Amino acid sequence: MNISTFKLFMTVLLSSLLSASVFADVAVVVHPSVSDSASKKQISRIFLGKSKKLPGGQKVTPIALSEGNAARDEFNDKVLGKSDSQLKSYWSKLIFTGKGQPPSELDSDADVVAKVSSDPGTIGYISQESVTDAVKVLATF
Repeated sequence: MNISTFKLFMTVLLSSLLSASVFADVAVVVHPSVSDSASKKQISRIFLGKSKKLPGGQKVTPIALSEGNAARDEFNDKVLGKSDSQLKSYWSKLIFTGKGQPPSELDSDADVVAKVSSDPGTIGYISQESVTDAVKVLATF
């Protein structure tokens, strides 16, 4: 293998590794004791404050990741269909009218896993790479 072929091989390899991490899926997670399942629409309604229960009746409180987290952007785009600025506007209207509060935020996937695994009444989302046995994956997007 000559040097130019090796450089081309390394470029393709690194590009594929980087693109895999950029486009990682987001996992919606709950406490392992939760037996419900939920559709994308149902999960969206929970994170937009339109519903407080899973389809089976389990009451849940959504937990979001803080701004700047790639999984947050991915979740907002794939599940909620909104950009960060659109979500800020959405929540501003609900807060102003007293009709709702945005989900509380945690800084990292590990914080979300710790919260969800210790509280059966919470639902969160994390990068699929961060899923552990401490949580149950409800859906991936």
